[in-house]
Amino acid sequence: MSSETGMRIVVTGATGNVGTSVVRLLSEDLGVGSVLGLARRIPEWTPPRTEWAAVDLSSEQADPAAHFEGADAVIHLAWAFQPTHDPARTWRTNVLGSIRVFEAVASAQVPTLVHASSVGAYSPGPKDHAVDESWPTHGWPDAAYCREKAYLERALDTFERDHPTTRVVRMRPAFLFKRESASEQRRIFGGRFLPGPLARPEMLRFLPDIPGLRVQALHTDDAAEAYRLAVTSEVRGAFNLAADPPVDATLLGEMFGARPVRVPRTAARSAIAAAWGLHMMPASPHLFDAVLRLPLMDATRARVELGWHPQHTATEVLEEFLLGLQRGEGAETAPMAGRKVG
Repeated sequence: MSSETGMRIVVTGATGNVGTSVVRLLSEDLGVGSVLGLARRIPEWTPPRTEWAAVDLSSEQADPAAHFEGADAVIHLAWAFQPTHDPARTWRTNVLGSIRVFEAVASAQVPTLVHASSVGAYSPGPKDHAVDESWPTHGWPDAAYCREKAYLERALDTFERDHPTTRVVRMRPAFLFKRESASEQRRIFGGRFLPGPLARPEMLRFLPDIPGLRVQALHTDDAAEAYRLAVTSEVRGAFNLAADPPVDATLLGEMFGARPVRVPRTAARSAIAAAWGLHMMPASPHLFDAVLRLPLMDATRARVELGWHPQHTATEVLEEFLLGLQRGEGAETAPMAGRKVG
């Protein structure tokens, strides 16, 4: 447990987009004595006061409890987005792996669990105003990502009932981007052969304006700061995390100097479904359906109770991410490795 040397924090999924930012911020916090990062592949990157352990949470033989002994908090970030054509496989990693983490937290008597939920856990909601954390979290059932995030919300309901002394925090961030995540996210959603250099204003004269395509974005480092604040405070419950302004075709058109052109939902979905069916695009049409229905989130609770304030606007986040795409940016971990295509 915590001592004069500071808190001991364990982070699962510590080498991904969010994990690298969380580990870095925790390693810079003088109130944190040590950080243990869990990942399938141990990186060469080692921030101060950080150790690594190789753990595959999708394996039935995984025993995270052994790594949680003596921890003050566990931040659970591990998640697999692919393969989207095999939802049973992502279920084993994301749902069954998360349940193993929850059970291990209870077994090791870790006092704090911070779980990475998502805007994707929310039921369909409004695009013209923001909702708070009381909005239903039943997800969009046709999309594996949303189905899994919503299921884990119910699993945490049961966990909190059975373990009332454990402080549980659920982070529900918007879509998270940073420059170093560009190559990873291009591979996850666009495919490994999608040329990043195409993400240039001069390459786009028109942008598709699809009804319902209005979402929120957040810099990964800003989300990581919310995780840091959560483990170093006494808050409980769910927190929406998002930056302004909402992202839609009008905003993107201004960024790219391109003219939005209205495209029917059915036409856009048919194109995505065809590319996904031919294994040309990893992102599924089911996820596209979900994105069109996600509500906008009100992050007032995080600002008031956590004292959290994002340092980047959504526009700045996207500008940084697009620059990362053009340059094939990455980081010194296996999931985040940079690669420039085209």
